[in-house]
Order: sequence, then structure tokens, then C-alpha cells
Amino acid sequence: MKKILFAAAMAAVMVAQAEELDRPGGIKIGQRMTLKPYVNFSFTYDSNVDSTKKKADGQSWCVSPGATLEYTGDNWNLTGGINYQYHAYSSKYSSSHNNSSLGENLIFNWSDSENGGKGWHLMLSESFQMISQDDDAMNDGGRGVGRDRQQANFAGVLERRFTEQLHANVNASYYYLNYHNKEMSYAPLYGWTRWMVGVEMGYAASKWTDLLIAANYAGYTQENMSSKYYAWDTQNHIDNDSSGYSVMGGIGSYMTERISYKVLVGWSHYDYCNSSENAPTYMISANWKMTDNWNMMLLGSRYYSPSETARGSSALTDTLSWGIAHSMVRGKVRVSFDTAYRHTEHPFNTYNQNDYEHDIATARLSLNYTINRFVGVFTSFEYQQAWYSGTAKNGNYDYDRWRATVGFRLTY
Repeated sequence: MKKILFAAAMAAVMVAQAEELDRPGGIKIGQRMTLKPYVNFSFTYDSNVDSTKKKADGQSWCVSPGATLEYTGDNWNLTGGINYQYHAYSSKYSSSHNNSSLGENLIFNWSDSENGGKGWHLMLSESFQMISQDDDAMNDGGRGVGRDRQQANFAGVLERRFTEQLHANVNASYYYLNYHNKEMSYAPLYGWTRWMVGVEMGYAASKWTDLLIAANYAGYTQENMSSKYYAWDTQNHIDNDSSGYSVMGGIGSYMTERISYKVLVGWSHYDYCNSSENAPTYMISANWKMTDNWNMMLLGSRYYSPSETARGSSALTDTLSWGIAHSMVRGKVRVSFDTAYRHTEHPFNTYNQNDYEHDIATARLSLNYTINRFVGVFTSFEYQQAWYSGTAKNGNYDYDRWRATVGFRLTY
């Protein structure tokens, strides 16, 4: 389990795509609102379109319009965005490969204090995505599994700073994941929902370090448990509800104006299908602005959840992401390199003979050049490796793929 708001915000920055880069200008609506529309056009060569050992390559064209919005009040602000993507694959593939995705997000911040002084702070966020087929693990929330899905997240944090040293917050979130399965074509995937409540307290032992303790409790429901794919199974009556909690402690603060970090370690307990599981847990996030032109980030976490790939199974997932970016030529050129790694194992599995582990690693190098206020070009090269290992017959499986993308964007 993890702190949804902080992790999601950092991950979005670390894995910024071309359409997420800062765009100057925009349309001013009154004195407080700015609207920034954009559209991206790109071409991608993919060495393994279907993510299988057969490695059938292909090409795709993508058009992605969208817009970001920012409204600034006296002591609050609202930011958001909306985007749409359409992928058209080369003629060697059927039209079923062509797909479209869309999404939106909003973040609201309010505070009655200044510069970290005593007072209240409220943060609310929501997002919704409809993602088709190609699911890049480098994207914010990406699963690394090529399957249509819907995903929604609602979260809130209310923080109170009692003194310059003592602060505390309460937080809550709701997460929804649903896969669109074609069970006559392939084995189903299993979505799930989660509600979570938590608390965190901190004490500033020095101007560089806060001592932190945090705890949360969550309830889960695994979806698609009535799958026709498992209609033969009349003996294993699997409860689709589960719950868990975690307790962590650690340190975190702004060491300087250029360095911020947060490290929490502790223990998680998870109840699933009349089975109790326990494991160490952690949450790591850090940002280092090395110079005005160099920036580096790190993000990691471990959490329990229902399995998305194995019916009647729990999942224990470790994630780790690292990225570095460099701006030059007065900010017109931006080069970034980022990596992501995800490991999933199944501590409890109703069908023990089919237990397995899944690893996926991705690395990407990107270059963005802003020609002027209205036009920019971008390119990226990405490599991905995936491994499946299990006790079932033919349970060991792996594949790799690489993709090269070039494109341009129009902004206002």
C-alpha cells in the first residue's frame, strides 16, 4: 500500500511525455485562468506489437489532442487536463489493432498558511482514464499489460501544522480498475477496487529532517470473479473481498530548496481468502534539483493487492522508478532518461500449481526541442524486457520489445 497522492504526483513528473511538458503562453481567460490546448502527431516503430515471443513488428501513427487548465485564487488553485489518443497501425494488422484512449484529471489545493507556517492545507484530486491495448509501463499508472481497461482514482489529504515542528494529516482515497476481457480469445485479467483511509504525523527534529509515522487501512474487491473462463470450477468458492493495513515510520523533509525526500519503512498485513499474509513494506520518494538545468527523481514502493492476472490470488508488488532530465539552449532542448522496474509475486494462490512471478523492466531515452512558442519536435527510444516464471507446465516465459518514436506538437 502506498501514499497515493504523493507517489502519483512524482511519478507523473518522472515519466513526463511530450504532451505533458511545460508549455509557455496559453489562452488567458480573465486574470486568473489559463487554458493551454495542444495536439501531438507521432510515428512509432514497434519490434513486438503483441508483446510475445513471436516478435511481430509493426508501425503506428498517433494523434493526441488535449488541453491543460490552471485557475489561481487568493489562497487556492485548481489545475487539470484532458487528453485523447488515437493509434492507427500499419496495414499488416487488422483494424482491431487500431484503438483510442482518453483521460482527464483535476487537482485542487487550498491553504490558509504561508511558507509552511501554522495552519490548514487541503488537497483533493481525481482522475479517469480509458486505455486501449498498448499499456506502457513507463506511463503514470501503466501496468505493462496490453489490454483495454478503465481506471479511476479519487483522493484527498487534510493537513494541520500545529507548530513549526509538529504536523499531522488524515487522508482517504478510492481506486477503481476494470479490464475489458475477450474470454474466447485469451485468458481474462481481473480488475479490483480499493478504498483506503490513513493518518500521518511528523515532527521536525531539525530544519532538514522530519520524523514521520504513518498508518493506513484498506478494503478491496476483486472484479470479474464470475468469469466464464473458470466456469468449470465449482469447488473453489472464492470470496472477492479482502482487507489489509500497514504501519510505517521514517524520515522526510526539504533538506534544501533543491533537495526533498521521504523514506518510510514498516510492516503490512493482508487478509485474503481466509489467509493472512505479512511482509515488510516501504515507500521512497526523492527529488534533487542538482542545478538550474539538471533534475533527478527516485520513486519506490511495496504493497499488497488482489492479483490482476491470477484468479483467487493475492499479489505483492515492488515498484522502482528513476529518472534524470537536463535542459539546455535556454530551456529549448530537454533530454531525459528514465527507468522503471516492477516485480509481482503471489504469496497466496488458490491454485497453487499455477503460482508464478512476473517482472517487467523498461528504459527510455527522450529528446524534446521547442522550436518556438507554437511548435516543438520530440523523439524517444524505449526498450522493455518481461519475465514470467512459475511452477505450472510451460510456466516460464519471457519477451522483449523496443520502440522508436518521432513526432511534433502544436501548442498555443
